[in-house]
Amino acid sequence: MTLAIFDLDQTLLSGDSDHAWGEFLVESGLVDADAVLTANDRFFADYQAGRLDIQAYLEFVLEFLIDKDPAELASLHQRFMDAKIIPMIQPGTQALLDQHRAQGHTLMIITATNRFITGPIADYLGIEHLIACEAEQIDGRYTGRPIGIPSFREGKVTRLQTWLDHHQQTLTGAWFYSDSHNDLPLLSLVDHPIAVNPDARLQAEAEQRGWSIISLREAHADH
Repeated sequence: MTLAIFDLDQTLLSGDSDHAWGEFLVESGLVDADAVLTANDRFFADYQAGRLDIQAYLEFVLEFLIDKDPAELASLHQRFMDAKIIPMIQPGTQALLDQHRAQGHTLMIITATNRFITGPIADYLGIEHLIACEAEQIDGRYTGRPIGIPSFREGKVTRLQTWLDHHQQTLTGAWFYSDSHNDLPLLSLVDHPIAVNPDARLQAEAEQRGWSIISLREAHADH
C-alpha cells in the first residue's frame, strides 16, 4: 500500500471548512453572529500563527452540535456542502486525486477539522480514509466534548501511526500534500512531501529542503 495523504483546508479546498462552517451558521441565523464571528476569526488567526489551542477550538466548534437531532444536522450539512464546500474545491484537486488513483495509491485525508464537518467532504471527494478530530457522541447525539488525540501538528503523526499499526502498513513511498507550516512534523516523515500553495513559513522550509511546491488553483496545474 502506497499512501497519498492530503491535508484538507487550504490544500484540496481553497478555504477553511471549519471557518466556513462558522460563517454558514451565522448566515443561516442559527448562532449569535457577533460572538461566533469574533471567536471564529480569532481562532483562525491563531491557527495561521501556529499558536492554536486545539482543545479550546474544538469545544467552540462542537458547541453548536450539542444534543441536536442527527437528521437535522445531516440536512444542515448538506446545505453547507452546497453553499460553501463544493464551490471551495480547488480547480486542480480532482486531477491530482485521479492521478494518484491511477497509480493504485491509497488515498487519505488527515485534518485538524472535526469528523462531523469533514466526513461528508471526504465522501464527496471519494476518499475512503479519513483521520480527523473526533467528537464524543452518546446515543447518536453530540455532547460537545472532543475525544482522543487531536489530529493537529504532531498529533497528525501520532494518529497516522496508530492507523498504520492497525492496518499493518508503513509510510514507505508515501506522499503528503499540505499548505501549512503546522504540518511540518508529518511532511518531514514522508518520502514525497509536497507544499501546496504554501504559507510563508512552509514556503521557506520547502525551498530550503528542496521539496516540491505546487498549486491546485488551476485545473491543469503541474503536479
